[in-house]
Amino acid sequence: MVNEIQLEDEVVMPNKPVDLDTILTQELGQFGRYQILTLLLTLLPIIFAAFASSEFIFNTGRIPTRCLIPECDGPNPEFSPPWKPNAIPRSDGSFDNCARFANSSETNAGSDTCPAWLFDTSRTEECQEYVYEHTNTVVYDFDLACDEWKRSQIGFISTIGLLPVQPITGYISDRWGRRVALIINAFNTGWLGLVRSFVNSYEWYAALMFLEAAIGAGAFASCYILVTEQVGPKYRVIAGATISTFFALGQVLLGFIAWGVQPWRTLTRVLYAPQLLIVCYYWIMPESVRWLMSKSRYEESEQILQKVAKCNKKELSQKSLEALRATAEAEKNMEKPKQAWLPILVFRSRTILSRCCVTPIWWITNTLIYFGMSINSVNLVGNSYLNYVVVAAVEIPGYWTAILLLDRIGRKPVLICGYWLCALCQFTFAFLPEGNDGWAMAVYLIGKYCIAMVVTSVYVYTAELYPTKYRHRLFAFSSMVGRLGSITAPLTPALAQEVWEPLPSVLFGSMALLSGALIFTTPETLGITLPDTMEEAEQLKNRRKTNY
Repeated sequence: MVNEIQLEDEVVMPNKPVDLDTILTQELGQFGRYQILTLLLTLLPIIFAAFASSEFIFNTGRIPTRCLIPECDGPNPEFSPPWKPNAIPRSDGSFDNCARFANSSETNAGSDTCPAWLFDTSRTEECQEYVYEHTNTVVYDFDLACDEWKRSQIGFISTIGLLPVQPITGYISDRWGRRVALIINAFNTGWLGLVRSFVNSYEWYAALMFLEAAIGAGAFASCYILVTEQVGPKYRVIAGATISTFFALGQVLLGFIAWGVQPWRTLTRVLYAPQLLIVCYYWIMPESVRWLMSKSRYEESEQILQKVAKCNKKELSQKSLEALRATAEAEKNMEKPKQAWLPILVFRSRTILSRCCVTPIWWITNTLIYFGMSINSVNLVGNSYLNYVVVAAVEIPGYWTAILLLDRIGRKPVLICGYWLCALCQFTFAFLPEGNDGWAMAVYLIGKYCIAMVVTSVYVYTAELYPTKYRHRLFAFSSMVGRLGSITAPLTPALAQEVWEPLPSVLFGSMALLSGALIFTTPETLGITLPDTMEEAEQLKNRRKTNY
């Protein structure tokens, strides 16, 4: 056949380029034993990345407090003395954390007796000093008892640090390799976390949180790229869902570890010290063949391809290697025509411009709800550690539900149903009457399940809406703008505490409702051939279907 490459024949037609996907599909196997082993090697760094992304939820957790009552408290004050109702006002069935009754007498009754007549119950005043129920979080060390905004800002500062990490990691990854980027990020996270466990000031703690995110939070992305570059096109979505599952397992494990090791300094050391071991991956983890080929390091790439063939019990033909090398050389030496600046091309196309306005809203919604629900789970009624574990675990069936449905009923039905069911859960949770704790937890879990399903689907759908030539940059634009959601999420507990308790859920539900409606503005991409140019992306409805 003209213009067809037949890898098993003697002649390799030069008209059509050979790429690694062709060799994986026809000779080496798209998801064989070698790719599975590579995927399993990412288990530890992804779990460690989950630790680093959510550890602040426990280390900055609220501590029940009360005012120090100088008239009654001794040198070693008890958190719940018998006279507490005399001095501390109650609201909604619990004692106030930040106020006390005003003193009606100058008499000091001592710590053993603190009669009600010492206090004027018609007047309250703010605490001057605090008594803490325990000392397990930074709230005690940095005296953040009733400073809810300052406590929430630690997570906010950490997520701000995520903005520079992708450009930094991307440069390292493209310059020195995916494996090196993974190791540098994991190592930076490990040693900075350990240093942070020794600080004694709020400012240093927050600064190290920012630095850790800025130069260490790229491990997950490095693993994702490394794995997806090793597998064939048919299994990339499954590989991505597996990586997301590893991340959720890391969050579940974090909840159990935090439950067992509650003092924040000890917990931080337990979580971060093992991350230094990732340095060993330089000798264990294979480098991406695609990256090696892009750098013309043919001998190394061919050695890895031979290992892939041996491990997968396949045979790699010499003609395939020669064709792959010839293609890489041709692409490297090809003179590239001058192109218009991408923003100009986007503004010239009303269709692509519309998508560039819509897809970031999906990503903002996803990160806001996903991280917001994880952060707020520790404030639900019941054991905060178990609540966090269950809310993290329910993500796993959400990821795999997306995989099962995306190629069966389409991208748009999955996303619309996922967003709107999530919105329904958020509004229901916000206005559910008190005393329905069991129903509240069930609704909360269904909402997290839905947003996990949506997160996986949006990864796939966003990439399919843009042309190959500009896919990475336009995808990265949506992801970067989407960081606004993850930056806002740590502030939602303060919104609930200081403004209106149902506000976070109402915000989540409103964004999910809007995002579901915006899905109607984009075309279905199930089974289509991916667009390569702007013109093809504009005409997605007319693209032909393809099968791997």
